[in-house]
Amino acid sequence: MSTQTTYKPRLAGKYKKEVVPALVKKFNYTSAMQAPKLEKICLNRGVNGAVSDKKLIDIALDELTTITGQKAVSTMSKKDISNFKLRKNMPIGARVTLRGDKMYEFLDRLIAVALPRVRDFKGVNEKSFDGRGNYTMGVTEQIIFPEIDIDKVNKITGLDITFVTTAKTNEEAFELLKELGMPFKNVKK
Repeated sequence: MSTQTTYKPRLAGKYKKEVVPALVKKFNYTSAMQAPKLEKICLNRGVNGAVSDKKLIDIALDELTTITGQKAVSTMSKKDISNFKLRKNMPIGARVTLRGDKMYEFLDRLIAVALPRVRDFKGVNEKSFDGRGNYTMGVTEQIIFPEIDIDKVNKITGLDITFVTTAKTNEEAFELLKELGMPFKNVKK
């Protein structure tokens, strides 16, 4: 018999112990199973100039893989656009979808390490919910992540981060992310 303990991310434990009871109390759920949860985190990055320089896609894929700890895949164009010299199925971006432990690990690093490194950071915008309980935020510089070596970066680009939740309303999703530690603007804890 092995006595090895299985690893659980800090935020996964916090969700079960603190977030669920707080949400149940706030929204008067009859069961803890009704509390919304984080399903996945999607990172997406369009690559400017990918049509003319194929190496830019490889760099974007490497950076997203380094940031998330999970292999990134390239996104393909859906149609031909002659003004942009774009053909159908050409790589034009990179994306990663995180679930489970990797999702909680990334969220923890984003809240505790990356966001405080943003210049003049005053909190993330609380108005970026889509009406169905999902939240999307943009990061203007990939160098806020400590995994990225600034000396090796040749071009500073941004990326979009989408938090997909099981919440039915924006208010439920907002409370879920706030309880998990997301630093929203103008919100008192």
